[in-house]
Amino acid sequence: MRIPIARTVAELRAAVAAWRQNGLKVAVVPTMGALHDGHLSLVRAALDRADRVIVTLFINPKQFNSQADLAAYPRTEHDDAAKLAPLGAHLLYAPHASEIYAEGFSTTVSVAGVSNGLCGVYRPGHFDGVATVVTKLFLQTGADLAFFGEKDFQQLHVVRRLARDLDIPIEIVACPTVREVDGLAMSSRNQHLTPAQRRVAPMLAAVLFEAAERLAEGAPSKSVLAEAGEAICAAGCDRLEYLELRAEEDLSPLCTADRPARVLVAAWLGNVRLIDNVSVSRWQGADQVYKETTAA
Repeated sequence: MRIPIARTVAELRAAVAAWRQNGLKVAVVPTMGALHDGHLSLVRAALDRADRVIVTLFINPKQFNSQADLAAYPRTEHDDAAKLAPLGAHLLYAPHASEIYAEGFSTTVSVAGVSNGLCGVYRPGHFDGVATVVTKLFLQTGADLAFFGEKDFQQLHVVRRLARDLDIPIEIVACPTVREVDGLAMSSRNQHLTPAQRRVAPMLAAVLFEAAERLAEGAPSKSVLAEAGEAICAAGCDRLEYLELRAEEDLSPLCTADRPARVLVAAWLGNVRLIDNVSVSRWQGADQVYKETTAA
């Protein structure tokens, strides 16, 4: 069993037009490849909601902050296609860069507000690259629904805002972060961790969930996050970029979890940048969520 692959916008739109003639609902799952179970969970969720599912595979050069990072990003199209086929995804859209950014391309989609702070500080231009390529993928696929993981929580907000502001008729569906058995949030970049770093990496989630539980009990964020940051560094992280409490609805900074919130973190282990976030809820202890999420 093989999944059909479209390389051009014309091929993609021809497939979608045939589906539309039969009144079928279309979903898209945007990815940069190197698929793992987190990506596959998005595909399964899309298959539950739509008649036809497109998975996009495009390593977007405009969202990388360094050429070295772009060059090092895993390129595993053959393996990705093999993982998608048994799930029943209907089309893999894997265009060449020239198909997305033709010669003379000079348009940028920029989303203010929710792109400020957090990763926006440490990856200048990153969210402009994300917003630009996602806008193009939405318009090229003409999908009814798009599925994104909550691990990239700020990115999720950026995508929601651009779709709303530009009146793109698509529903943005958020799906829970998928974790390894030891709690590490799944990421394509995890494969770059050395064995020693891989043993350290799960502490990031453990510290986050403990902090979230304290914050859910009403503890002030300043002391909780300061202690959590010390724990992350003591466990072996080389550098902590940010560790913050933000409102779930609009990512505004919070001093206490007096409304639905998230604790968000970015930290470096060697040359690998890890991001994660967990929900802070007064109605369900974060520690219990962690235990349920990481149960074998």
